[in-house]
Amino acid sequence: MTYSFQRLRPWLEQLCSEAFQKAYPELGKIQPEVTLATKEAFGHFQCNEAMKLAKFLKCAPVTIANKVLSHLPKEYFSTIEVAGAGFINFTLSQAFLEESLLHLPSLLTPGSLVEKFQRVIVDYSSPNTAKDMHVGHLRSTIIGDCLAKVYAFLGHEVIKLNHIGDWGTAFGMLIAYIQENNLQDQGDIENLTLLYQKSRARFDEDEDFKSQSRKNVVLLQAGDPKIIKIWENICEASRRAFNKIYSLLDVSIEERGESFYNPFLADVVSDLENKGLVTISDGAKCVFHDNFPIPLMIQKSDGGYSYDTTDIAAMRYRVECDRADKIIIVTDAGQSLHFKLVAATALAANYLSSEKIFTHVGFGLVLDSQGKKFKTRSGESIKLADLLLTAVNKAMAILLERNPQISPEEAQKKAQILGINAVKYADLSCHRISDYVFSFDKMLRFEGNTATFILYAYVRIQGIKRRLQLDKLSSKGRLILKASAEQALAFKLLCFPDVLLKVAEELFPHLLTDYLYDLAEKFNIFFRDCHIEGSEYQESRLHLCLLTEQILSVGMSLLGLRTLDTL
Repeated sequence: MTYSFQRLRPWLEQLCSEAFQKAYPELGKIQPEVTLATKEAFGHFQCNEAMKLAKFLKCAPVTIANKVLSHLPKEYFSTIEVAGAGFINFTLSQAFLEESLLHLPSLLTPGSLVEKFQRVIVDYSSPNTAKDMHVGHLRSTIIGDCLAKVYAFLGHEVIKLNHIGDWGTAFGMLIAYIQENNLQDQGDIENLTLLYQKSRARFDEDEDFKSQSRKNVVLLQAGDPKIIKIWENICEASRRAFNKIYSLLDVSIEERGESFYNPFLADVVSDLENKGLVTISDGAKCVFHDNFPIPLMIQKSDGGYSYDTTDIAAMRYRVECDRADKIIIVTDAGQSLHFKLVAATALAANYLSSEKIFTHVGFGLVLDSQGKKFKTRSGESIKLADLLLTAVNKAMAILLERNPQISPEEAQKKAQILGINAVKYADLSCHRISDYVFSFDKMLRFEGNTATFILYAYVRIQGIKRRLQLDKLSSKGRLILKASAEQALAFKLLCFPDVLLKVAEELFPHLLTDYLYDLAEKFNIFFRDCHIEGSEYQESRLHLCLLTEQILSVGMSLLGLRTLDTL
């Protein structure tokens, strides 16, 4: 018998839908929900639709489930049984698992899981020019990059945008300070954070300096050549600092800062006025919405614009010019209200044709061991560059302790991969809405739900290849899955396509980390219980190793992690 399907759960849901319709035609076409079994002892999947329909059908759930079971095809399963109050539990057969694994490689090709491709914009990272990137930018950067990678793997056209804060009052202050102190050389403005702090102090204490700063903002918006030149130097100095961090994180992203949208702001305000959406409040132009405690202010009383205006202009541009089918913005959860207002305004102005186009992906805080916001001892935000280099140095110390004979070159290479992997995975493995406690000791462990634990499973497979003197594993020959550890690993491998699509649908990277952790555990049990090298099932078990290697490699890549052949 030949089985043909792409994703396990939708395929099983379709079987259940047909069985319910045959058992109870009066229901019409329904879509029963099938979930993974809550415990492995219950099988692979379960369906509790019978309990949901009991009241409507005026029948006991167990009776409904048994009647539906009689209409389910049996050839795909080793067992189908009704359990508890009316659950239908499914265990896939050995033959089904063996045959299905042969089709799995075709689903690991980018673009194979989605029929309709979209143009997706993912807006993430978004640091502010003239300020150091901090740990909050870490979350935005790696969550956004993971989601962008998943969408691209699924075959969508992905535009990765970095909405840098490179416009506004802060630049008036910085430019005034640079002018006042005659800082013309690039090297003079390299430490922009220090310059920002000094210019802020001057702004707060000196009215003449404050007046000049505001004049500089007007000149900047008007395109004054001298002011623009200083602004460009500031942006370039920041760009160099940002790119060092992006290089460490192995992140590539297109810069499109707030300044990009400056030419469109006046037209956006005019358009919103023409559509009757603007109300004057204390001299400012605002858009009010029912059920919101505050309005969206699109123009200040002095005629200036704010990031509210810029975000509306960006939303309009991304739909009308970028032709985006989906827009995802990744920022901290504290900006949730702001983006709800932006979305409501964009919908009212018909910049967005549907609320489904835009999603704000919020995330929680990074905390220290005392449960407080992660900062330096002096109370300042921790510089992201310092944090990443500390992770690399700690990984180096662990490597040297484990293998004192390692060469300096190899130690440096491995330490950077292990350190950066650890930081990324520790963040992504947490539910993004939740706060999490940052701990170098925990994230650099070789055991538990860590990047190194996942990598170790991959390294084990490379060790098998070296011992057998194989450049690559083969997928030739029949798969024979007699041992329970083999079947458990096979089922977990087959779940990968569903996991990727669920990450894209729900926008939670931890679904992928949870999957890879479980896969690594299943592989380790298989490696322990099933003799591979020299066994009568060597060819079949090497095939399982190959599929595990491929999925670990793809999964880690989508998380932004790098692999190693040895540890």
